[in-house]
Amino acid sequence: MVSKLHYITQGSTPEEHLENIQRACSSGAEWVQLRLKKLDPKTILETAKKAREITAHFQTRLIINDYYKVAKEVNADGVHLGKKDTCPLKARNYLGKFYTIGGTANTLDDCKKLLEKKVDYIGLGPFRFTETKKNLSPVLGTVGYQVLLEELKTETPIIAIGGITIEDVPEIINTGVYGIAVSGEITKDFNKIGAFHKILKAPSTNEQVYKLGDNK
Repeated sequence: MVSKLHYITQGSTPEEHLENIQRACSSGAEWVQLRLKKLDPKTILETAKKAREITAHFQTRLIINDYYKVAKEVNADGVHLGKKDTCPLKARNYLGKFYTIGGTANTLDDCKKLLEKKVDYIGLGPFRFTETKKNLSPVLGTVGYQVLLEELKTETPIIAIGGITIEDVPEIINTGVYGIAVSGEITKDFNKIGAFHKILKAPSTNEQVYKLGDNK
């Protein structure tokens, strides 16, 4: 099952990424995407192994950005592929059916291509300008999401991404998107994970509400 809240890691060093994964998991993150750029393959593999150890301890799902072979080697839960990365069909052939595969999209055409390739979810954005990504695609905003979702009419989870703050979430969810991916807003304050889950009515929150009601 695809989570409604995706935390995308940040850090100026691999160690910072791992520290932030530890904090995210400790704060209740259910889904973490390890996003490492401009590092050598050995460093990426070693960091991914450590990330898997942390996430496994917390039973948090781990998605590897771009490096689908690393995802398999460290027994991650899946891979997220950018627009210029490996074809999802090639990754699926390599990983098999039990791995989650997501893809990045910005336009209706991007989304349709990913749906044809049977991805498990689509990261659609950016919602607004963000400095975490270079060569940013055109900003969508809530109107952009609404228009695209009305055209797509898909049951494949659409995850909004790109400069999202906690104040944006109700408006974004009202467009019909399934969930959100957040980087900077959570890295600044990991305590916000619980608040995000509450607004998104994520599974863990629903379960807690059910248990509380059960005890009455």
